[in-house]
Amino acid sequence: MDGGESRSQEKGVAMPNLILHIPHASLRIPDYGKYLLPLEVINSEALYLTDLYTDELFLPADGDAVIQAYFCRVYCDVERFKTDALEPMSKFGMGATYVRCDDGRELRQLTRAEREDILRDFYEPHHARLTASVNSALARVGEARIVDCHSFPDTPLRCSLYQGDTKFDFNIGTDPFHTPTEWIDESVKFFAKRGFRLGIDEPYAGSIVPIKHFQKDARVKSIMLEVNRNLYMKEDYTRGGRFDEIKDVINEFLKMLR
Repeated sequence: MDGGESRSQEKGVAMPNLILHIPHASLRIPDYGKYLLPLEVINSEALYLTDLYTDELFLPADGDAVIQAYFCRVYCDVERFKTDALEPMSKFGMGATYVRCDDGRELRQLTRAEREDILRDFYEPHHARLTASVNSALARVGEARIVDCHSFPDTPLRCSLYQGDTKFDFNIGTDPFHTPTEWIDESVKFFAKRGFRLGIDEPYAGSIVPIKHFQKDARVKSIMLEVNRNLYMKEDYTRGGRFDEIKDVINEFLKMLR
């Protein structure tokens, strides 16, 4: 599903649909040629960093668009700024094209040309799809609603900018320009009512918006939802006993935003 070209109808009026952005669900590494570590180490790092099952937990309704990356973030991370100078994680070697592991080990070596090839073939088409979906929603109903769909480990990644010890069940990431205040207020009520501890911009902050619209068009609304992996996944990366329950909670949240 892509482009958001279908529409919801209520009393004959086109209603805004959601654009579900799912960037980190895939384990697929298109090319292992430039990696320096053994295959099993690379795949272990991918498991450790991937937001497994987010493509199953966040379900589109009729008319929603899904923009999903079908390649692993350790190959190309579409959530990062393309230019390293703008990307805080690039100092850890984890910009749009990772060259280091979370623990600092060298992961791969890329020439400038090789990096540009990856960005051209993977990063840019993904963002073109997201931008097209937003443009379609704006043209159709004058508004675009993005939900950035993620999960996070209970213990912060070593390279995480957040190193606090507060344990959250869910986390919303916001942007002062693109996240409506009422979305934040309703999110707080939603998770409190269900007994979950919610972090607001912690452990992770912000939410994706196409560069074309970023800080320019308030009709583009965006919020990130992160779910603690301990709620739905076992230590061996298989689905946990609460998987269906957490999926239902997430999709009630999505329904609230529609």
